[in-house]
Amino acid sequence: MPRSEMDDRLRLIFTCCHPVLPREAQIALTLRLVCGVGTGDIARAFLVPEATVAARIRRAEEKISAVGAASRVPAASELPDRLDAVLTVIHLLFTTGHTAPSGDALVREDLVDRALGLARLLRDLMPDERAVWGLLALLLLTDARRATRTDAGGRILLLEEQDRSRWDRAAIAEGHRLVLDAMRAGRPGKFVLQAAIASVHARAPSYAETDWAQIVVRYDQLLQVWPSPVVALNRAVAVSMVDGPGAALREVRALEEDGRLDGYHYLAAAKADLLRRLGRSAEAAAAYRTALDLAGNDAERAFLAGRLEEVTSA
Repeated sequence: MPRSEMDDRLRLIFTCCHPVLPREAQIALTLRLVCGVGTGDIARAFLVPEATVAARIRRAEEKISAVGAASRVPAASELPDRLDAVLTVIHLLFTTGHTAPSGDALVREDLVDRALGLARLLRDLMPDERAVWGLLALLLLTDARRATRTDAGGRILLLEEQDRSRWDRAAIAEGHRLVLDAMRAGRPGKFVLQAAIASVHARAPSYAETDWAQIVVRYDQLLQVWPSPVVALNRAVAVSMVDGPGAALREVRALEEDGRLDGYHYLAAAKADLLRRLGRSAEAAAAYRTALDLAGNDAERAFLAGRLEEVTSA
């Protein structure tokens, strides 16, 4: 995408992230109108019905139009107050491309590249914002594995199966430098801490040598600044590598009872994997069926179907 077009897109993102709108409406409106993400995929990201997102976007358009914000580029003094919403939009755009919520391909490279371009442009626009460093680092470190996430046939390769010699070492080095700079500059926020976790994964010589204990500590810090059930689920996966799948399963069951992740197929998939590792094949099969019913991406569905066949055979 040409630099001028990227500049225009970033300006539109700041415009749509208007404080007159509720945060979820800002993000949904921007993802749909500026970033071209489908309403269904936005709904999956928010774990709400598609009709809810469509109504939210419609009301946001009406409100933006009513206050005359659509035709006015925000002044430089207004940007800091809108920054967190803008960072969230770019992160969700990347996430939607990194693992597409629907379709037959695991990755939508157009969305990933667009998000990376916007993050770099934002760093140029606001070079002193540590949260921007953190977001760019997170995207670089996560995307560094792009070439190894599936095999030639499109089958998902787990982290322990990936050929680390093919990871993008330049991106990892750049991302790690940004993490170090951000961590030294003061108390880290949610994007910096996520990038720090991604850096531990990316810099581990092998899967077996991953410092899972440090990852759990970083998740504990992340939960303090961002008490999200998705973060708690990711932490539970790391706990399983330190304290075993039984300890992690207790945390996953607590998240099920909490209810905020109802309909989130990664919750069912994580539970299924923990039960599989514990040798509880019948329970694992039931959880894999739930995850399979909820998943919308064909590559993920194929992976889950393979796991279901494995535990059913066992």
